Amino acid sequence: MDRPTSSPPTDVPPPHPPRRGPTRSGLLTWIALACALAVLVAAVWDRRREPVGDRTVGEVTRVGVAEGDAIPAYLRAASAELAALGPADPGPGDYALVSFATYLTPAQLASALGATPVSAVVARVPLPGRQTEIVRIAALRVPDDVVAGMAEVAARKDREAADYRARAAAPAASADPELRRVYDTGAAVSAEEAAGYRSGCACVYAVVVRDAPAALRALATRPGVRVVDPAPEVRRLDRTVFTPPLPEQRDVARPPVDTGLADPTPGAGALGDSSEAAPTVPGSTPSSGGPAAGPGSPNPAPTS
Repeated sequence: MDRPTSSPPTDVPPPHPPRRGPTRSGLLTWIALACALAVLVAAVWDRRREPVGDRTVGEVTRVGVAEGDAIPAYLRAASAELAALGPADPGPGDYALVSFATYLTPAQLASALGATPVSAVVARVPLPGRQTEIVRIAALRVPDDVVAGMAEVAARKDREAADYRARAAAPAASADPELRRVYDTGAAVSAEEAAGYRSGCACVYAVVVRDAPAALRALATRPGVRVVDPAPEVRRLDRTVFTPPLPEQRDVARPPVDTGLADPTPGAGALGDSSEAAPTVPGSTPSSGGPAAGPGSPNPAPTS
């Protein structure tokens, strides 16, 4: 029996073509877009970030008595601030500027301070009627670091004296008696300073310390301590200028007149009412290119 032949239905749609993945060119396009987006996000984030830097750049803290101020008022204000100093946070304590009633040798300084931690000392050679340079010597161990620092200053003063003598011998000074006198006097003063520091002179008149408030108040009662000026605002010593009163200053902080004697008394170490500090420029000598500092041109500067 013949079977009827079935024909395919005419209403069935043709099969779908096989699906294919993205082409290589399309994939590369998406990768490029993703990279561009990442770069854009990074740029926006970098612009929104605040620059990180040292916020203390350019800031200078001054501790001590300013030129022209009354010294008795400064002593009272510093003592009142010390009495009102609150408890310190856990740590090394607060910085303070300690001024002495007289100039001290390194050994005397050790006795005056006891166990108080020291950061630096302030010194000058007190020649009568002379401006001498104020120097700040880093010192953690007293008296050893003070003696070593004085030896370095003495070597620098020897170089200054030699430079002054060379200038005095130059033709320009030979033709100008006043200029020759200035150079001769500068050489003599520098030589006296060198001799003083080399011998461990009584030249230290202030120190920078760091301790707890109670210890600072106890230090203020020790013999020979003139005043303890607390400076809790100090964070960096390299950006702080200390201006302690000289032991011979009693009324107003001002640069006394330099008498301009041609020949300082050899070995002089007594206090003089006209003693004051010459400009303090670390490492400066007359050969640095600027005009030589003469005793007849007072220009005191704070120690820094």
